Amino acid sequence: MTSVDVSGHARGSDWSAVHAVVAGVGVAGFAAADQLLHLGARVTVIDAADGERQRERAGILEVVGAAIRLGDGDTLPAGADVLVVSPGLPPRAPVIRAARAAGVPVWGELELAWRLRGPDAAPWLVVTGTNGKTTTTLMLESMLRAAGLRTAAVGNIGVSLVDAVMDPTGFDVLAVEVGAPQLPFLETASPLASVCLNVAPDHVDLFGSYDDYRAAKARIYARTQVAAVYNAADAETLRMVEEADVVEGCRAIGFTLGVPGLSMLGVVDDLLVDRAFVETRRESAQELASVHDVHPFAPHNVANALAAAALARAYGVAPAAVRAGLRAFEPAGHRIAGVAEADGVRWVDDSKATNCHAAETSLLAYDSVVWVAGGMAKGQEFDDLVQRARDHIRAAVLLGVDRERIRAALARHAPDVPVVEVSRTDTGAMDDVVDAAAGFARPGDTVLLAPGCASWDMFRDYAQRGDAFADAVRRRVLT
Repeated sequence: MTSVDVSGHARGSDWSAVHAVVAGVGVAGFAAADQLLHLGARVTVIDAADGERQRERAGILEVVGAAIRLGDGDTLPAGADVLVVSPGLPPRAPVIRAARAAGVPVWGELELAWRLRGPDAAPWLVVTGTNGKTTTTLMLESMLRAAGLRTAAVGNIGVSLVDAVMDPTGFDVLAVEVGAPQLPFLETASPLASVCLNVAPDHVDLFGSYDDYRAAKARIYARTQVAAVYNAADAETLRMVEEADVVEGCRAIGFTLGVPGLSMLGVVDDLLVDRAFVETRRESAQELASVHDVHPFAPHNVANALAAAALARAYGVAPAAVRAGLRAFEPAGHRIAGVAEADGVRWVDDSKATNCHAAETSLLAYDSVVWVAGGMAKGQEFDDLVQRARDHIRAAVLLGVDRERIRAALARHAPDVPVVEVSRTDTGAMDDVVDAAAGFARPGDTVLLAPGCASWDMFRDYAQRGDAFADAVRRRVLT
């Protein structure tokens, strides 16, 4: 058992007797350790990795008083009073299981950040979902900025939420992206508004089952104060809202690509409209923006814009700021990003489509696709994806360690689709991929990198994979 009860600890508590173990020394872990040291806690930082980046951050923390243990992230140090886990750590990691068995509380970055908020803390607008989290969070941030608010996109997006809540200048409101691995460790946070954009099998290898993954996602709605936002096209998200233990008075707000019902946002005659946050919602809708204000344009991006608008409107952002925010929005890289257009063929980088649900959504946005796919499947099967998208796939070019799974699904459900496999495993394989795709492409086609798989078998991350694709396209098409 722990020697110090941290259940009620907040920013103003006495941390001097607390031994906090921080698992992971990435952006979030570094910030958590740094701020806990600042509050006076005794901090031990552990990380399974022992590379240059880990040593650099660990060295800084060691100078200011942290104990460091690199190369062993599985063993819980003796005397731990709380374990703070970084976003990338699987919920079933050995150190988390050890903490649970020892009765040591486990907090994620979000839980720690909520506890460390100041007396005039900014409310949170939180976003999760299998796909679209980053785009929606950045759209939300842009809308909030257009409204003249001091804000930031934080959390799973690469900016530390702990640092944001400890910022001495403060914020008016925060746009918080939440990844599924953080949600099992959220205990007291109470967002002003929350959304789960969608839920589909992903990270099953981390959670152990789809049911556990779905249950983690559902925790996003717990203790929501004003608006629990769901996707009308995804019944699972509505069910999550219906089952959620929210603050009394919190409303269920839907978003749809169709005509919205009462307490929904949707689309009417190419206009994004609000029937949720207007007094006359029973009789009329408030225009927010045009679908042409959404870029890059794709149906799922319009859905992302509606979800972001719902959160912004829950906070009180005016319609004009929603429109201005969408127009000013700059999408993150490797998300349906145009690379080139030549001889009537579009080349699109959606390397961030790292699971079947994201790849399917991307494929359905185009009529005729030369599909570039493959990588690490993370236990996924591709039959449902191919069955639903086969009328959009004219040809496929496959790479990566699990490419045979995709080829087998194509053979079963789209046997007429021609397929080329690229067996090279070095990053230069993208030149062969692009050459093969160019051989298939005809005017009117879109050559789409939507891998449906993780990138780690061949690339450092999805960004490096997308860059390799874009570079190969430019060498092949634009020179």
